[in-house]
Amino acid sequence: MLTPEQVASLRRDIQFTAELAGRTLILHSTWGLFSPREIDEGTRLLLDYVAIAPDDDCLDLGCGYGPIGLSLAAMAPRGRTLMVDKDFVAVDYANRNARLNQLANAEAQLSNGFDQIEQGRMFDVIASNVPAKVGKELLALLLHDAHQHLKPDGRLYLVTISGLRQYIKRNLSEVFGNYDKLKQGAHYTVALALR
Repeated sequence: MLTPEQVASLRRDIQFTAELAGRTLILHSTWGLFSPREIDEGTRLLLDYVAIAPDDDCLDLGCGYGPIGLSLAAMAPRGRTLMVDKDFVAVDYANRNARLNQLANAEAQLSNGFDQIEQGRMFDVIASNVPAKVGKELLALLLHDAHQHLKPDGRLYLVTISGLRQYIKRNLSEVFGNYDKLKQGAHYTVALALR
C-alpha cells in the first residue's frame, strides 16, 4: 500500500533534461505518456538521422510530450513546427515544454493522425516514432495523408521497431514509390521516403 506522500509524489510532474539534436531540452512529462522518464532509444536514433534546414516547416506525428517536435523546431528556427497527438495530456505537455524551452515556433494540437490538421497545410518534413501496435489500417491512412501533406521534395522520417522493417519498406514503396533505410540499430530502424 502506498503512503499519501508516495501517491502525492506520483502526481508530480516528471522532470528531466535531454541532449537532443545538439541542444539541451528541459522536459516535463507524466505517467501514462510514452517513455515518461527518459528519451527512448527509437526517438534518439530518429533524431540522429533527420536532416533539417533552418526554414523547414515540420510535423511531429504522435508527439507525446514533444521531444521530436521540439528538436525539429530547434533545428528549424525560421520554420514552424506542428506537433500532434490524439492524447490531450500529451498535447498539454508538448505545449508546456515548447514554452519552457522558449521554442515559439513550435505548437501542439489534438489530432488523430491528420484529421484535425488545417486543410492545405503542407510540410517539408514529417517525423514520427511509430507505435509498434499502430495497426495496418491506421498506418495506411497515416502514410497516404503524409504523402498528401508533404511539399514537393518533402521528407517523411519514420522510426519503428526493427521487426516492422519489411512491412514499412513495402508500404512506403507502395505509397511514395521509394524507400531508404537510413539506419538499422539493434532494436529500431529509421526509414526515409521522399515526396
